[in-house]
Amino acid sequence: MTNARYPRHARIAVVEDHLLQRTRVEQLVAEDVDLELVFSGTTLPLFMAWVREVPRENRPHLLVLDLQVDRGPSAQPEVVATLVQGGLKVVVLSALASVPVVRAVIRAGVSAIVGKRDSEEAILEAVHAALRGEQWMTEELAAVIASDPDRPTLSGQEERALILYASGMTIADVAEAMGIGWETTRQYLDRIKTKYTAAGIPVKSKLDLGRIAVADGYIEG
Repeated sequence: MTNARYPRHARIAVVEDHLLQRTRVEQLVAEDVDLELVFSGTTLPLFMAWVREVPRENRPHLLVLDLQVDRGPSAQPEVVATLVQGGLKVVVLSALASVPVVRAVIRAGVSAIVGKRDSEEAILEAVHAALRGEQWMTEELAAVIASDPDRPTLSGQEERALILYASGMTIADVAEAMGIGWETTRQYLDRIKTKYTAAGIPVKSKLDLGRIAVADGYIEG
């Protein structure tokens, strides 16, 4: 799958907080003779700290990036935009838990979006397409990202609080995972309830929050 428009052994970095997923992406890269893994870590800030210390000639050509992590800071679209503007190709590997965040990183200039339900072959197709300077996305993903324009708009912090809380965490757990106070976490959840109630979808309990999180694609049922 060699292409003259990008170097053989294109250098690849991976940011993914789920160990099994990260290990498998590492294996896929290692098994491809045209790719070379130069970094693998759990969060974008760790990658940013690493890349600042690496000589320019050893920096990656492409980053495979998971947008949202369970513990630690998630990827910020403005940081992604800075990386893209610096010449780094970015392939997002996402569960699509937050469609608005995915839309934001598309606007930031990422080259490809791969869903975590897509095949392993799709990951490599997206990587090679991005390295060739192409855009890559399945029709199914495009439809998901384009859907539900009228649902309540949540901030990035509100989305993350909803995802963690609806996944089974307590408010204290969510606060710890997000690095914020208990009261701030409660305020995020109250704002979510208010926004959905104003949109005609009454939300009062944790069960209701779980229901809307599934219905709007923030978490899997």
